[in-house]
Amino acid sequence: MTVVALFGAGGKMGMRLGRNLLKTDFEVRHVEVSDAGKQKLKAEHGVEAVDQAAAIDGADVVILAVPDTVIGKLATSLIPTLAPGTMVVILDAAAPYAGYLPERADISYFITHPCHPTIFNDESTEEARNDHFGGLYAKQSVVNALMQGPEEHYELGDKIARAIYAPIKATYRCTVEQMAYLEPGLSETVCASLLYVMRQAMDEVVKTGVSEDCARDFLLGHMNILAAVIFEEVDGVFSDACNKAIEFGIPTLMKDDWKNVFKAEEIMASVKRIT
Repeated sequence: MTVVALFGAGGKMGMRLGRNLLKTDFEVRHVEVSDAGKQKLKAEHGVEAVDQAAAIDGADVVILAVPDTVIGKLATSLIPTLAPGTMVVILDAAAPYAGYLPERADISYFITHPCHPTIFNDESTEEARNDHFGGLYAKQSVVNALMQGPEEHYELGDKIARAIYAPIKATYRCTVEQMAYLEPGLSETVCASLLYVMRQAMDEVVKTGVSEDCARDFLLGHMNILAAVIFEEVDGVFSDACNKAIEFGIPTLMKDDWKNVFKAEEIMASVKRIT
């Protein structure tokens, strides 16, 4: 039986992962330092937290479900104590890409991160349609990277990823660098920023006297059909008027050099800011 030590088990992400791991045949050991987290583990999962030494004794996999800002500090104290051959699973590429993981050639580093449920889906239940984060009812895809370690450890890491983020639509293999381009580059620097601007734009329209419900429905409805066309979910074209608005809007809203956010040095700078 594969033994998994889950660090940060009583935190928000740790609770999500722990809930799914309890449904598997893995032996799971929960590590949590806060009293509140320990109480939450007991109340919601019916499990007792164990100390670090007990958790890693004989563990095949160690999952670090802790914030990016503390990954480096935890890894520095934890990694030297692990047995050779242990796989360390990190849930975000930021700290690994920034070089915050200790060098140790006899362990594996596996990075996995959820895509979250897509806005275009075929979910048939209300629970799944309302599972926007994923990991409960809605299918989501996952990106994985074997940063270092034997090739056979990719299969184990993928199995862990499919368990903690279930239900799964697909898993994609990439490099740690490519994962950094996906996040923070694509998902946060670009997507989150533009969505925030769209919310601000909606608020500006509301200031003119349009009701918030009206503006919200109008914006989200247009986001749905416009995105469906742009991402080729449907076979459609924009009207001449819409194309003219886009032709004016992009240079008005975006700097000519906005794609510089995907230069390697800016991705690294963004990762450093996060961690």
